[in-house]
Amino acid sequence: MRPPGPAGAEVVGARAYHDATKHSWESVRSGGRSLDWANRPFPFKVYPDAPAVPLPREVPAPALPALDAVARVRATPGHGPLDPATLAQLLFFSAGLTKKRVYPDGEAFHFRAAASTGALYEVEVYVVAGAVAGLEPGVYHFCPGDFTLRRLRGGDWRGMLAEAASRPDGVCGAPATLVLSAIYWRNTWKYEARAYRHFFWDSGTLLANLLAAAAAADLPASILLAFADAEVNRLLGLDDAREAGLALVPLGEGAPLPPAAPPLEPLDLRTVPLSAREVDYPLVRRAYHGSALDSGTAAHAWAGPLGPRADREPPDRPLEAAPAPARAPLGEVILRRGSTRVFAREPIGFADLSTILDAAVRDLPLDAGGPGASLVDCYLLVHAVDGLPSGAYVLDPVRRGLRTLRAGEFRDEGGYLCLEQAIGADASAVVFFLSDLRPVLERYGDRGYRAVNLAAGLLGGRMYLAAYALGLGASGLTFYDDEVVRFFAPNAAGKDAIFVTALGRARRGRRRSTLAPAEGALQPLRPGES
Repeated sequence: MRPPGPAGAEVVGARAYHDATKHSWESVRSGGRSLDWANRPFPFKVYPDAPAVPLPREVPAPALPALDAVARVRATPGHGPLDPATLAQLLFFSAGLTKKRVYPDGEAFHFRAAASTGALYEVEVYVVAGAVAGLEPGVYHFCPGDFTLRRLRGGDWRGMLAEAASRPDGVCGAPATLVLSAIYWRNTWKYEARAYRHFFWDSGTLLANLLAAAAAADLPASILLAFADAEVNRLLGLDDAREAGLALVPLGEGAPLPPAAPPLEPLDLRTVPLSAREVDYPLVRRAYHGSALDSGTAAHAWAGPLGPRADREPPDRPLEAAPAPARAPLGEVILRRGSTRVFAREPIGFADLSTILDAAVRDLPLDAGGPGASLVDCYLLVHAVDGLPSGAYVLDPVRRGLRTLRAGEFRDEGGYLCLEQAIGADASAVVFFLSDLRPVLERYGDRGYRAVNLAAGLLGGRMYLAAYALGLGASGLTFYDDEVVRFFAPNAAGKDAIFVTALGRARRGRRRSTLAPAEGALQPLRPGES
């Protein structure tokens, strides 16, 4: 099933895109391209002429324990209020600036609440507000650089957004819906055509934070991947050759129904250029257009369960319950989180690994997949886990256990599979997300590829939160696609590698009183600081 792309748009199917962007030993050595640092994209989208609506700066950190916040996503939350203060909390702890590194020459590099490939932060957040107390109805863009909303349109546009979405009642009844998009160039600058995968990894990681923060605020939240692409992009004023919508997140419920939307006029708002010049990667545009939906009716038909999966052999290693759940508050965990760049070759406990896995694979609040079905499967390389022999495993999320595929020491293989990065060898355990794309693409068409990559990013983001709640570290990684599948064969035969997350203990270096010239001091940031 392949939905039609926009009229006249060149398209490429998900299978062809995936194969064309695989990493191999040969491909990573044959590019011959260096990064143009002088042309690096500006990290913020800025609308200099749009009216600014500052968000509250005094943003309380979510106090609910992080593991409870991740778990509560599975249940039906309560009915917390959605006002500017709550909205500010959700935006800061999912997409806000949380730290910066200042170098001796004065240059500053900012880090955000959720991890992003290459720390390039191509995912943007828009707010379609209709019934948020203290905020005029309208369409807003969130700029983390100055922690401000900028109004792109006035009026209540929830009705139009609902007509474009797979679940119109959820959008109509929500006081506001967040829309995530990706600016292509901000990621293709480094990763070229493979960036299309990253759009969904990174939005999934951000959504893990957002869903947990919404749960801590007692707000219902879900993720809609099915919507009429052109209509949503028109509402936001996006040129889908450069930026496009990825996901809708209705926040809250029980709001008054929106009025009929007025005629949609084109937006013509100036933005600050990202770079002196941008390089186009047609494969990204074609993959996006090849998976577009043309109407709300098509979106409604697209959404729904994947269908029951084939039964698998039972696990031989049940997951262990943690003896005492970690109580680290969600806000503290998010502010402390980073991508661990160097792991100590030290063990973690099987109970901790079990807690991380169990937190990650809870039911995903997506309009695809569904109970008993899995868009992605978790394969593990275990290097150093007390109570679990080293080897290769596959997770059974329903029966909450691991099945042994191969016993043995595979640190060297782990490093090689992770694009020859030491992290894959030094971590205590490495989780490889694989997917059987055939049934996914049969059920959802090429848009199913979006769902698979976003689901993997969401699982990885939950692993980040759970690992840091337990005082451990985590890092997302890329990989040699076909080598990963071959390593986990025959169990993984016919599947495709999607994403990787490494888990373990960060290596702590000796504290030094002075910084080397090339190093910079890491500083925490509060909302509104840059």
